[in-house]
Amino acid sequence: MDFGLVLQTDPPASRVVSLMKRAERNGFGYGWTFDSSVLWQEPFVIYSQILANTTRLKVGPMVTNPSTRTWEVTASTFATLNDMFGNRTVCGIGRGDSAMRVAGRTPNTLARISEAMKVIRALGSGEEADLGGTKIRFPWIRDGAELPVWMAAYGPKALKMTGEEADGFILQLADPYLTEYMVKAVRDAAVAAGRDPAEVTVCVAAPAYVTDDDSPEALAHAREQCRWFGGMVGNHVADLVAKYGEHSAGIPGELTDYIKARQGYDYAHHGRSGNPDTRFVPDEIVDRFCVIGPVEKHIEKLKALRALGVDQFAVYDMHDAQEATIDAYGGQVIPALNA
Repeated sequence: MDFGLVLQTDPPASRVVSLMKRAERNGFGYGWTFDSSVLWQEPFVIYSQILANTTRLKVGPMVTNPSTRTWEVTASTFATLNDMFGNRTVCGIGRGDSAMRVAGRTPNTLARISEAMKVIRALGSGEEADLGGTKIRFPWIRDGAELPVWMAAYGPKALKMTGEEADGFILQLADPYLTEYMVKAVRDAAVAAGRDPAEVTVCVAAPAYVTDDDSPEALAHAREQCRWFGGMVGNHVADLVAKYGEHSAGIPGELTDYIKARQGYDYAHHGRSGNPDTRFVPDEIVDRFCVIGPVEKHIEKLKALRALGVDQFAVYDMHDAQEATIDAYGGQVIPALNA
């Protein structure tokens, strides 16, 4: 099982680089960041520093979107990093929840994501792509260039498209039931499209908080540090409910029921512990969607996820124990999973 570290690009950028270096030393293979140009610093600039200060870590956004930058600019940025540091980037892509909404725009359609994935992957791999009737190719890309594109998805149409078109599937929650449900949907779509489902890398991303014990006090603190995640996921779930209805055969109630008490969302607190807009998220959802508790509970849950076909667990490390979580994973969790 691969492991990734997910961070926001809060200033100073030097701290983001430092945490990524720490992650690599602890056995993490991937370094991911949010990509929301208004809320945080520009990630691609910081990726250059992360790559220059590590030797094997692969980096990418979790996730970018097809409208913040034009597709050829996105592809060129990835390709430039790969040319400088080897093929060490992954393009995670999605609808652009915070990136689009805080700029007064609506998230992207699946059709636009589909077209963008084709163009970005082709250009980043040195192939020709069609930009609305104009065919282009980067003349400076060397042989052997590659750029995998992983898609974030929850809803039935997005899961289907992921299986049909993407190189990887990003699922932002660590609930075993929903993971099994959604991985099956992606793999079934891949098979129906004539693909080998093993070609689609499965990445589960969620907050992880390691406690010293399983006392009520320790677990309560961990839940408060991670409750923001249920609110973030709730934004996507609210969109699904608006599109498919509150009760839909294509969306499990285990994903949608908890947002009934949701009352708006302020992106000023997006992805941060203590987010006041996530008080509606119950403890049960925090426990299901995140990975919290003593080390042995992390190992137990991650083994269960691996058995469901998860290839990578990416740790959202936005809480008050960033270094401790990286070190606990490097010292105990990762060795136990990959012994």
